[in-house]
Amino acid sequence: MPVAIISGASSGFGKACADIFARNGHDLVLVARREDRLLELADQLTKEHSVQILVRAIDVRDKEAVDRAFGGWAAPYEKADVLVNNAGLAVGRNTIDEGFTDDWDRMIDTNVKGLLYVTKAAMPYLKAAKGHIINVGSLAGHEVYPEGNVYCASKHAVTALSKGMRIDLVKHGIKVTNISPGLAETEFSMVRFKGDKDKADAVYQGFQPLSAGDVADVIWFAASRPAHVNLEEITILPTAQADSRIVHRG
Repeated sequence: MPVAIISGASSGFGKACADIFARNGHDLVLVARREDRLLELADQLTKEHSVQILVRAIDVRDKEAVDRAFGGWAAPYEKADVLVNNAGLAVGRNTIDEGFTDDWDRMIDTNVKGLLYVTKAAMPYLKAAKGHIINVGSLAGHEVYPEGNVYCASKHAVTALSKGMRIDLVKHGIKVTNISPGLAETEFSMVRFKGDKDKADAVYQGFQPLSAGDVADVIWFAASRPAHVNLEEITILPTAQADSRIVHRG
């Protein structure tokens, strides 16, 4: 059976990806910080879809932990057909002069360095399978909006890294796809606004945002194309969203 590695798998896009890849016959490596959620998800999916699942409870910001977690996998995981680099977050929304360096570090270390650590550690398995790297970026990786400064910068870096990976890895037969979602209702805004539910809920009021399942469907579509077809960049928006600033709240 094919194997998909999914980071940030305990919630949101990552959890939805775990479900759709399992439904389509992939064994899984699930990576996230919250082990209890990973184990619960793994138990559910193994019962529903008879897949094999390897759980790795790590923080992708910790390079040594990533390297240990990705070392020496035996069958069936020694060839990974797909890596979904989904772990990422926004923390705070402030002008650059009022921002908090701890927030900046958390975003850069997770969204950029964590993605790099996981990709590097997974590379032997991806090369063995001539696999597919799918980086979950953002509309913020193509536009910049007020008070989005460092988050937007980190997602611009993901867009650039996707292009760089594609250039460097094409000789190994590895596909690279960058997925750029717009407004999607997950835990994203609760994390960004540090648990302020009123602020988080207000982001999605007056229109129908994307769901985690909507984005996972697109990720699966990209991953399920024929071997000679690579979808380089996919931007997915709710119908009510025109760009990072314009949302029709009817």
